[in-house]
Amino acid sequence: MTDSAPRTPAARPPAARTPVTIGVDLGTSGVKVVAMTAAGQVVAEADASYPLLTPQPGWTEQRPQDWLDGVRRALRDLSAQLEALNAVPAALGLAGQMHGLVPLDASGEVLRPALLWNDQRTAAQVAHIESRVPRGDLVAHTGNRAVTGFQLPKILWMRDQEPDLYARLRLALLPKDYLGFVLTGVAATEPSDASGVGALNLARGDWDADVLGALGLSADLFPPVQPSVAVTGTLTREWADQLGLPAGLPVVTGGGDNAAAGIALGLGADRPQTGSVSLGTSGVIFAPQSAPRPDPQGRVHCFAHADGGFHLLGVTLAAAGSLHWLHAKLAPDTPIETLLAEAAQVPPGADGVTFLPYLAGERSPLMNPDARATFAGLSLAHGRGHLVRAVLEGVAASLADTHAVIRPLSSLTELLSTGGGARSDLWLGMVSAAMGLPVRPTEARPGAAHGAAILAMPAAGLHPDLRSAMQAIRPVPDAPVTPQDLGSTPQRYAQLRSVLYPSQQNSEVLRVSLDPCESSGLAELRSRPST
Repeated sequence: MTDSAPRTPAARPPAARTPVTIGVDLGTSGVKVVAMTAAGQVVAEADASYPLLTPQPGWTEQRPQDWLDGVRRALRDLSAQLEALNAVPAALGLAGQMHGLVPLDASGEVLRPALLWNDQRTAAQVAHIESRVPRGDLVAHTGNRAVTGFQLPKILWMRDQEPDLYARLRLALLPKDYLGFVLTGVAATEPSDASGVGALNLARGDWDADVLGALGLSADLFPPVQPSVAVTGTLTREWADQLGLPAGLPVVTGGGDNAAAGIALGLGADRPQTGSVSLGTSGVIFAPQSAPRPDPQGRVHCFAHADGGFHLLGVTLAAAGSLHWLHAKLAPDTPIETLLAEAAQVPPGADGVTFLPYLAGERSPLMNPDARATFAGLSLAHGRGHLVRAVLEGVAASLADTHAVIRPLSSLTELLSTGGGARSDLWLGMVSAAMGLPVRPTEARPGAAHGAAILAMPAAGLHPDLRSAMQAIRPVPDAPVTPQDLGSTPQRYAQLRSVLYPSQQNSEVLRVSLDPCESSGLAELRSRPST
């Protein structure tokens, strides 16, 4: 006889957990975190805000403890989402606002609130740097001239204005590197962020002893520089318990916010023809390079890229910021979409109204923190729509100013669009016409947190190397937007800017802007087939 007793069914094996990497973007207004699969799918995200301190006009600071509190809230939220999704973090990558100074003492304690990228208190220190290191030499060594927002003049400001605190300074960290230090106990940086300090030798990829020595500083103030995909250290048990993440999680050094956003868009030295234009609060042109080719006058930035290459970066400080300013001051109860529709009804050239978008000073190509915005050409015949269109066209002309410097130094033939302003085909069309380049929107609008997650993928074992990860995840752009006629705006913009801010260093920009064959680029763009 056979045994007829019922058999106990075999237990099902637990479902495999999906491996993901986490990207953290430590921004100015808050922190954003994402979890991403090897295929580039974002399965969870969270954010948290923190305050901005402005103790005096032109000063901007934040408390690093506020960053840590925000990161704690955001990553707790993310880890709870991952648990519900049966996803397991395999590595964490870092990105964040560049140029800030987090000063630490010998015990690793913060000496004062961090000075941020948009802090303008260091004009005297910038002048001192250029008195000690001629501008041409500084650009040749570091890829950049001295800039008020960079970290290096902030250190000199501490030495000059807070000597007691400076005497205790032992380590100067950038914002995202401070976060990595807290999470792992290891101090490190990487080239894309470090090249925004103002003291990194671009060719060697390490701190420049000659520049620092001329200023009476030591390279010992700065952390070691390692590749952007390198593992800084592993998450400590203390922080793992606070965040709900596994202890020992690899923490990858990552990249500065612009470089990380470039990684997320698939921009790198192997495709130097494709760059990006961002219409966020600031306007940014990103142009990859395989070798550093800085502008000898330092009118645009030349930084290391997180892929091991380099990139040019041109910045107009108030792009969408100019539109939001106009909205807040003149029409706070009117939707921005309505304002854009009104601008679309105004003829190209805004019937002679010209706007210089220097509401926060100007970075490229003027490098003038004291520059100020201007409306010109107003009459009783003009209305709100003219002002809005003048702002849009003025920002486009400002970006064209920057592109005039970048063009001979790069291989750009197309731009991908990012930022909130990228939702307006009208505005993108103006930018395309002003620069004479096709601008291609992307349906997905990845940012620095996404790039940080991609930078962590080799360490997580999700891709063999960064290039493989970028190729697998690179977004597919849409067809180029239709260029929009700017009328006589490029010529009027260049003339007004040259009158208000005359400078020998801008002569080439003025010449390019006034060339009637280059003022819009419309004929060439309209003859190009969509790709």
